Amino acid sequence: MSISKRAAGAAAAATMIATVAMVSVVAARPAAQQPQAPTFKSGTQIVSLFVTVADAEKRLVPDLTKDDFEVFDNDKPQPIIYFDNSIHPITVVVMLDTSGSMTGTIGLLRQAAEQFIIRLLPDDKGRVGAFNDKIQFSSRFTSDRDQLVTDVKDLDYGNGTRLWDAVGASLEELKGIEGRRVILVFTDGDDTESRTMSLGKVIERARADEVMIYAIGLESNYFNGQRMVKSKPDSGLRKIADETGGGYFELSKTADLAPTFTRVAYELHSQYVIGFAPTQLDNRVHKLAVKMKKPGLAARARRSYVAAPDKFTVGGQ
Repeated sequence: MSISKRAAGAAAAATMIATVAMVSVVAARPAAQQPQAPTFKSGTQIVSLFVTVADAEKRLVPDLTKDDFEVFDNDKPQPIIYFDNSIHPITVVVMLDTSGSMTGTIGLLRQAAEQFIIRLLPDDKGRVGAFNDKIQFSSRFTSDRDQLVTDVKDLDYGNGTRLWDAVGASLEELKGIEGRRVILVFTDGDDTESRTMSLGKVIERARADEVMIYAIGLESNYFNGQRMVKSKPDSGLRKIADETGGGYFELSKTADLAPTFTRVAYELHSQYVIGFAPTQLDNRVHKLAVKMKKPGLAARARRSYVAAPDKFTVGGQ
């Protein structure tokens, strides 16, 4: 299928976990386990968070219970009234940098993206996009992994890096889609040509839309026509991933691309959903924090939400 063009709108390398080890972590989680069935009063509103838990060696941790977590809303502890460790389907946009600096690395990037795609589950849906001085998307969201792999191979090159425009356009494509929504963005450089979006605007939009953003950055060396240039991923990538609960991985070796895309796939299918009932719906941005009671464990989840009435439902985000 041809790609339809559509104009629109960094820290140490993450520890790579062996694929076999990650498979065993995910396999250890009972995929068919049914979520706890809490009883809610009529009209109860739930703020839900997807939480990734890892140990000191960055290994994903399955089989935790509600009592292992603590949630804080504006620094105030909240009772956890919803807990679920089953696998939730995702709708994901895989947005890849195909600017001039990626010319010598594009083959490895495509192979790495394919590693993510082939690990999507039957109920997941994906869409592939690329950005340079323009932004393009494959024609539609689909569960057909073969089609998605083909879409990756059809991505065009260009000059410039419209990074934040590309993330903003991805948020727009996810608008109105029910269920869990994710963006996986890759780049090897700074934003150089965004016209409508900035880092701040993207964070605000992702917070309001409750979209999780994963980011992968690569240091690269390329010839710009006159000399060798070393590029470094945009420093805003870590911030947007931290704010939305996704992960940020900064790489210095192309050999780490495929294991990192694989890691993201496993993380997305190894997360807990916890929920609490907000006590104050004041239409303001509230700070969120998830902490673990067991020593040696670290939790990652979105760091804020908009406390707006009629916004929250069980399993939302």
